[in-house]
Amino acid sequence: MPKTVSARALELAQRRVPFVHARVVRAQAPASAHPGDEAIVYGDGTIDGFVGGMCAEGSVRTAALGALNGGGPLLLRVLPAGEVAFPDTPGATVVVNPCLSGGALEIFLEPVLPPPLIEVVGTTPIAEAFIALADVLGYATARSLPDGPPAEYTGAVIVAGQGRGDAEALRAALDADVPHIALVASRRRGAALLDELGLGEAERARVHTPAGLDIGARTAPEVALSILAEVVEAVHARGAPPPTALPEQPAQAVDPVCGMTVTVTAGTPHLTAGEKEFWFCGTGCRDRCATGLVGG
Repeated sequence: MPKTVSARALELAQRRVPFVHARVVRAQAPASAHPGDEAIVYGDGTIDGFVGGMCAEGSVRTAALGALNGGGPLLLRVLPAGEVAFPDTPGATVVVNPCLSGGALEIFLEPVLPPPLIEVVGTTPIAEAFIALADVLGYATARSLPDGPPAEYTGAVIVAGQGRGDAEALRAALDADVPHIALVASRRRGAALLDELGLGEAERARVHTPAGLDIGARTAPEVALSILAEVVEAVHARGAPPPTALPEQPAQAVDPVCGMTVTVTAGTPHLTAGEKEFWFCGTGCRDRCATGLVGG
């Protein structure tokens, strides 16, 4: 990536902020963008970087927000009206943009979502081994105090204090409605601790103890591996929990001139006519509409 885009992407990843990385992979003259041009699209529709002029940017914004909100990676093909120069590409989303001045674009849109966050309670050998293994898989881990609430959007809490603060950590994870809670304990000690907490049937079912899949683990790293395998299984079985908050998706409107779907942001060209609001893909369509309204 260009330095400014790559630095911004790294900062966003460290802050666990979701975004879409947009990269131009093919461009046809006279398009203003070139292969390698890149941008970041935020959850509110804001764009940093350059992937084309206003009309192309509008198409990128709308497709990127769809990708970020569950659509997954996609190849966006932006074509002027009547353009057929690019051959069909399986898996591509095609947008015919009547407002392009010419030139077709192919832009790869990749949502960048923070990895699942797993909080680990305890400094035991099993806890240390779990953190090391989770890092290999790219999962984000954080130390958690036994009596502190888990961070927002925590996907799992592993209670590995082995007697130190276990009850407090379990209660905090249950109260925070963490999707996956695992207690490192023998079957007997785990059951006794759940009895001590006075948990009802529904809450008891949410605590996995003994933690981990039964793989015959004996050493601390092996136990940690079994716990991580159980977490992976749980994440994929229910779908990954939200890694962080996504901004409310901006509203969309149809440009009354060209018929394009437009994502409404602070910078989207618009007109007010009486009690009606009109939104446009660019200033050209807005000006043509304004001329028609005045003439009418």
